Amino acid sequence: MNYKKNKKIIDVLLECAAECNYCASECISEKPIDMLRDCIKLNIDCAEICALTASLLARGSRFSAEMMQFCADACEVCAKECEKHTEMTHCVHCAQICKKCVEVCSFQLA
Repeated sequence: MNYKKNKKIIDVLLECAAECNYCASECISEKPIDMLRDCIKLNIDCAEICALTASLLARGSRFSAEMMQFCADACEVCAKECEKHTEMTHCVHCAQICKKCVEVCSFQLA
């Protein structure tokens, strides 16, 4: 895979990673935190998966396609969890970028 060809996908993946990290950080400050434990864990997982996928794409790894599918799956789960917390702006934004990431990764795989 070509870095320049995948630059837009990489940018979305990195944006998603940053948004997920931000959401996790903000969720930690929310009360009651108990209802956000799954959201925080999924945000952290999704951020790591997106960052790793971006890295693999950037260097043209042979595992890019499989990782993009895994990333799309992780982002979908994260988006669904964040959508449970529509009263929190950070969760709303996180769900939006996760959905965008799912679209970008799924389109690339099609």
